[in-house]
Amino acid sequence: MENQQHPTVLVLGASGTIGRQVVKDLEGQAVNVRITSRNQETVEQFRREGKDWHYLDLDDPRTFALALAGVDRVFLLTGYTVAMLTQSKTLVDAAKKAGVRHIVHVGVFAQWDTTDAHFAWHQLIEKYIEASGIAWTHLHPNMFMEVFTGLYIPKNLTYTSYWDDRRVGYIASSDIAAVAAKALVDGPERHGGQHYWLSVETFNGQEIAALLSEVTGLEIKHEDKGLEGFKELIETLLANGAESWYAKANIDFVTQMLDGRMSYMSMVQNDIPYVLGRPAKTLREFLQEHKAAIRESAVAG
Repeated sequence: MENQQHPTVLVLGASGTIGRQVVKDLEGQAVNVRITSRNQETVEQFRREGKDWHYLDLDDPRTFALALAGVDRVFLLTGYTVAMLTQSKTLVDAAKKAGVRHIVHVGVFAQWDTTDAHFAWHQLIEKYIEASGIAWTHLHPNMFMEVFTGLYIPKNLTYTSYWDDRRVGYIASSDIAAVAAKALVDGPERHGGQHYWLSVETFNGQEIAALLSEVTGLEIKHEDKGLEGFKELIETLLANGAESWYAKANIDFVTQMLDGRMSYMSMVQNDIPYVLGRPAKTLREFLQEHKAAIRESAVAG
């Protein structure tokens, strides 16, 4: 049952890793949670269960109005394609019309003058949100720890990297979600106009392999395949339906990591204790949580 005295929070991407956790973290808080889906059957199913679900398709702005009506705060997380530019622009416009007062946006960990395409897309979205006049909070996560249970999970007792000895900062998606939920619950009075940087600790490939070995009890070696190896990985992803603009941006990312233009990815900037009043999750803790899956993959190849 909706509480008319509580602000209504619209969560986009609620079926994804971060969005799902944001919804969970908002449970029991002094907010009304509204979730969207582009699947009409899903919407109808949850409506029958008495949940506040609305149909919204980011590629169809005609679906925005009803989903945004009565919403006070929005969690904005778009897909990893160049379409994020149009999707975010049109959604922010609709949010302005609907009287939304606060947008919490998940962006990237980047310097203001980055030339990496994917990072630049996020920065354009940030500036558009700021220009809208709606109060905003920008989250800047470095690389997700989930890469070690996903794309970069060890196989054949080998952890593969692509940027030589360069260090990268990491953040757990659960901590990104916790910061987002905190900003959404507290609102713009507390978090408006804030940039929260989320890079907890940094590692290079050799250190990652050593940590994986310690946690799993296996002897996991490190192999660096460099830019050419990464291009081969991208070709595989493209063959499986990855979006070409985003894929090309990833190649540019590795290129800039290797030539030093993105050396800032090695920085530790950890605002989690300031926002949440607790330490951030460490990579060792994350790997311990997923030890069984990592061991299975590393042994099976």
